[in-house]
Amino acid sequence: MENKIKFSNKNFTLMVIGQIISLFGNSILRFALPLYLLEETGSAALFGLVSACSFIPMILLTPFGGIIADRVNKKYVMVVLDFITALLMIGFTIFIGSSNLVILIIITLMILYGIQGAYQPSVQASLPFLVDKEDLLKGNAIINQVSALASLIGPIIGGLLYGVYGLIPILLASIVCFILAIIMEMIMKIPYVKNETTDSIVSIVKNDIKTSVSFVVKDKPVLFRTIVIISLFNLVLTAMIIVGIPVIITTVLNMSSQAYGITQGVIALGGLFGGILTGLLVKKLKISNSYIILFLDILALIPMGLVLMFEIPTNISYIIITICCFFIMTVSTIFSIQMITFIQGETPGDLIGKVMSICLTIGMCAQPIGQLAYGYLFEILRDNISLIIFGAFIAGGIIVFISKKVFSELESLSVVGEKELDIKDSTMKEIN
Repeated sequence: MENKIKFSNKNFTLMVIGQIISLFGNSILRFALPLYLLEETGSAALFGLVSACSFIPMILLTPFGGIIADRVNKKYVMVVLDFITALLMIGFTIFIGSSNLVILIIITLMILYGIQGAYQPSVQASLPFLVDKEDLLKGNAIINQVSALASLIGPIIGGLLYGVYGLIPILLASIVCFILAIIMEMIMKIPYVKNETTDSIVSIVKNDIKTSVSFVVKDKPVLFRTIVIISLFNLVLTAMIIVGIPVIITTVLNMSSQAYGITQGVIALGGLFGGILTGLLVKKLKISNSYIILFLDILALIPMGLVLMFEIPTNISYIIITICCFFIMTVSTIFSIQMITFIQGETPGDLIGKVMSICLTIGMCAQPIGQLAYGYLFEILRDNISLIIFGAFIAGGIIVFISKKVFSELESLSVVGEKELDIKDSTMKEIN
């Protein structure tokens, strides 16, 4: 048993290092490409449109990523997708000066987000094979902290590189990151049992999606309602942050790309801090109280709206908005880790990849609509941004009110699951 634990920890460590490198490459790209477009065009509506279009492939490909994660060696999924990403950025670097900028960025971001959608289910589906069940929450917290760390360093370094040297050094740095990540992933080993089947690819995809959807919608209907709540919250809050923060900082406050990079880094720091808090509060977090976490999230919108309403000096407004973003990300991270861990714990091992991908897909499906809507709202209400923020607060409050009952039902499901597990354990001991 000791050897198995050491083996698992070694490979978990390799996956963490590979994630840091790969996610850093993604982070500087997700920072630089949209900012480059916003600076070149100055259009919030176009920025929102591109953001929405970029996100759609992630939603569409995430379920297939889950299917692949359960049927193919997860290690090779990560390797192949990082290799494709490296090739993509080489191509973008070559064609950036000779193609239509908007179309080129839309296509590149769509492919990047699509790859990310196919990539993440393999990471999440790997965790139960690399750590013991009692360490699953901590494992998820570490992976989340890795993502936050990469997102923290990425925008700050990306902002400095972009502000001084422009876009090209960022593109080259990302290519190096993906190549290094491939090397780490090749060394890593993830336990894998091949699924023997004579069914066609179409039949496999159809059956896997049907099985995972049936599990979420029919077997665990309260889980489905929870994911709908998450989807609505992404529509109202997440989409507003993604579109609104770069527009507010670079256009409304007229701050530099370095300032925006610092804010993005602080947001990522909030994710890192949230991961640490989750590990510290692991025994105190209750699913039934998750609505309180969502309420704390939307409360942070009030100071943001007030500083923009009363035209507070630019530097003070920037600091307050950045602090609010830090708080939102901290609280959101705690909620996210809690939900992911709960879903993993309630899902059979052979369905984890598929179910996680379906949950992610449903959770994200409303976000592009929100990004598109917020893009036009920030364009139309450029002189009344506070109205958008207070509107998001009211809509978020309604969602929080609805979520209270849903999370209570989710807590009941967790208690029933634990009792069933205890009964199974007792039965096995009696048999032995």
